[in-house]
Amino acid sequence: MTPEADDKRLYAPAAARNRGPILDVLREELPAEGLVLEIASGTGEHSAHFATNLPGLVFQPTDRDERARESVAAWVAAMGLPNLRTPLALDATQQPWPVTQADAIVCINMIHISPWESTESLFATAAAMLPEGAPVCLYGPYKRGGAHTAPSNEEFDASLRANNPAWGVRDLETVIACAQKNGFTEPRIVEMPANNLTLVFRLLRAR
Repeated sequence: MTPEADDKRLYAPAAARNRGPILDVLREELPAEGLVLEIASGTGEHSAHFATNLPGLVFQPTDRDERARESVAAWVAAMGLPNLRTPLALDATQQPWPVTQADAIVCINMIHISPWESTESLFATAAAMLPEGAPVCLYGPYKRGGAHTAPSNEEFDASLRANNPAWGVRDLETVIACAQKNGFTEPRIVEMPANNLTLVFRLLRAR
């Protein structure tokens, strides 16, 4: 991630590559209007792209990392979009969250770069704040049947665990079980470029 010389915006090559395919799925899955809470917004490029192309929705970016929030804020300022809010500090494992109600949740490339407790808290909190039928959209790499789907994912997993033993590419079946324990459906699974998946869970009934 490299900032421009004159501002605090960060740029991730992966975000530039995957934002289009992710947007294609979100067009099909997000409501026509309402508030979309983005967890772990990173550079802010995704939020800016989605808000630009889905003007009927309001996007609330968040991140636990201050430098990431500075980048998101710079993107918000540069874009000047009325439906893209200033980022909030949010650690998925810490309660309460700064947002208590939303119409959808989007979380891109977080659950493998965070402890498992983050995923558990994500679904538990989402179940308490979303209306019935609302989507939780996850994007990233997953193991299927306990096996990696590509050698590159296996190498990526090893590098993550070397950096932090609590991180790592998650088993798809374990993520689904966690979601269902909290009242979500089986996901729609969309194959994405570079051996990633988009998972779309929907809340069966609001708490």
